[in-house]
Amino acid sequence: MKALPFPCIRPVPEHAADVSALPYDVLDRAEAAEYVKERPLSFLNIDRPETQFGTAQDMYAPEVYQRGAKLLHERIDDGTYVADGNLSYYIYELEWKGRVQTGIVAVCAVEEYESGVIKRHELTREEKERDRIEHIRALGCQTGPIFLAYRDQPVLDMIIGAAKTSTPLYAFSDDEGVRQTVWEVARPDAVGAIRAMFEQIPCAYIADGHHRTASAVKVAQRMREQAQAAGTYTGKEPFNYFLSVLFPASQLTILPYNRVVADRCGKTAEELCAELEAAGFALRKADGAVKPREHGTFGMFMDGSWYELKMSETNASSAEDATDPVSALDVSILQDRVLAPILGIENPRTDARITFVGGIRGTDELEQRAGADGVAFTLNATGIDQLLDVADAGLLMPPKSTWFEPKLRSGLFIHRIAADFA
Repeated sequence: MKALPFPCIRPVPEHAADVSALPYDVLDRAEAAEYVKERPLSFLNIDRPETQFGTAQDMYAPEVYQRGAKLLHERIDDGTYVADGNLSYYIYELEWKGRVQTGIVAVCAVEEYESGVIKRHELTREEKERDRIEHIRALGCQTGPIFLAYRDQPVLDMIIGAAKTSTPLYAFSDDEGVRQTVWEVARPDAVGAIRAMFEQIPCAYIADGHHRTASAVKVAQRMREQAQAAGTYTGKEPFNYFLSVLFPASQLTILPYNRVVADRCGKTAEELCAELEAAGFALRKADGAVKPREHGTFGMFMDGSWYELKMSETNASSAEDATDPVSALDVSILQDRVLAPILGIENPRTDARITFVGGIRGTDELEQRAGADGVAFTLNATGIDQLLDVADAGLLMPPKSTWFEPKLRSGLFIHRIAADFA
């Protein structure tokens, strides 16, 4: 793999905690606007620049993205950010609920996404891509790191461990209680060792950030075409690479990505339960929220009550195809056995009746969203090995199959791609 060091625009240490922010797509518009009210330095002001306007403002208008670019330049001018000219890697450690994951911040090659060396497991939606494309174009920078995984490499772990014995560049706990620690690796011999180790890694996997990746790639492709037309293209331009953090797969934590359907297609609770039993599920009314921990087990909430749904081993086996790792996913079983045939959700990517709720938000939100007419489902989390197997097979998961925690913070690392950025 080409995972390279780069000259990073980053906050000065005394402002790192104030600048760091959750990814742009974790909060909705109202939540983002409320969050930035008391946080003027938060990168969310730049990442979601519609927060600088009233609620009537079209959040995708050109002036919104230009406001984000203006804010970034202001933060550089006032010393909140520094443009570090070193070709550096950064070691990025997140500690959450007793678990530690340590990644390497680098820039990865667009051509390796195009060729499949960097593997995906989800489709993207054009309207979501368009937003980040305009954001990158306006800022002339990539600001949201792509969360990549690679199969464990013990020698690289040793190099990372040695780098972590130095004094951290940043060390703070964020609003969600995640301990964030960053070390800069700028010494030429250490940089060379990390780069050489990545050259031994055959591929990486997009864990989180499919839309950010697709957007960065489309911007790069357009800039490449323009440079080729002008006769100036060299292949070494910064836009040929996108901002990434690469983690060993074994260190990652995936939470469930639960589903809520707004209505039950006119079915009563009794009718829905009867159809589920006919589809091969054993139902048991539960005393409280059901949080599945086993394959083929689901929770269901409707009419104020929770149920446990469990497939028999025979039915679970019949739902799986040994040649198709996607069929073994609980999200696939729910979609193919329940959401499509019983509740009419044929295309979960486009059907407005279904919403997806990350496991970090808990079951209270599921109950609230289901309301009196809807139905909510909890799932067993997709395993990291399942994700790698699907990507290796060149297949795609159903939408919203994985929710990774903790989330990478935005604003700590910025990759400049525009030649005229100043």
